[in-house]
Amino acid sequence: MPHDVRWDLPLPDWDRIHAFLAATLDDALARLPDAPDRYFHELALYHEDMHGEALLMTLQTLALPAPPWWRSPAVAPAAVPAVDVTLDGGPGTIGAAPAEACSRFVFDNEQWSHEVPLAPFAIASRPVTQGEFAAFVDDGGYLRDALWPADARAWRARVGRTMPAYWRRDAGGFEVRRFDAWQPIDPDAPMCHVCAYEAEAWCAWAGRRLPTEAEWERAAIAGVVAVPGDVWEWTATAFGPYPGFTPGPYAEYSAPWFGDHRVMRGGSWATRARLVHPRFRNFYTPDRHDAFVGFRTCAAGCPWDAAMQQS
Repeated sequence: MPHDVRWDLPLPDWDRIHAFLAATLDDALARLPDAPDRYFHELALYHEDMHGEALLMTLQTLALPAPPWWRSPAVAPAAVPAVDVTLDGGPGTIGAAPAEACSRFVFDNEQWSHEVPLAPFAIASRPVTQGEFAAFVDDGGYLRDALWPADARAWRARVGRTMPAYWRRDAGGFEVRRFDAWQPIDPDAPMCHVCAYEAEAWCAWAGRRLPTEAEWERAAIAGVVAVPGDVWEWTATAFGPYPGFTPGPYAEYSAPWFGDHRVMRGGSWATRARLVHPRFRNFYTPDRHDAFVGFRTCAAGCPWDAAMQQS
């Protein structure tokens, strides 16, 4: 159903919604033991998990109260200085091996494992923090055209962004809105709710770059990156099919979004842990900031950077 008409649809009352959910769950549980293939049951479960996170994103976007169970995170412990962890180059394997499908659900866009060339690279030990991003804002980062490529400048002009979404400045410094409540930013917590354009502008300012998804996956498998983390993490890679891609039974899950979306990796505090795996690929257009997404960076300056953007 087209998104534009969904706001005007008649909605059932809560009693009818709860009755429908209970009946659907009972029916699914009754059929599960005799199901010849668990695929659709697992797909429905994980897709529901995704929509649960999307509902939290909606509450945040609309400045609505947090769910009753949510508690504002405690002030983060003092951030350990970021260090670059160097990983070897050579052929790297990205994607899920067919054997993995025997032990976990594998989405069609993870299929299947294949080799990509990887030069040695150095990736930060943690994501960029709110304090580090605030320094970029204070240094006029949103006003310096040289840090923003043409597409990013067009986006910045269109939305009129001069600081991250959900931020404001008062006499005491920057504040951030969490759902419907304003509070000082936590300088040691990971940066959150930035689009890929903003992440790349910060990288240009700091002399860094975003990792490709092949680099990110290599780092996650090596244990450098926590999965899931506090925030999703942008990569430099456009969301596209792996070699030999074949759509799954839910053909519209991945294929319609190839090309104009960007890969995010990892998972956020709002992501169900059972959904996340080092090879899981999330994807949003690079102008989206509403996900619970931040970024980590790699040391810049490698001559193979441009070619690797396509891997």
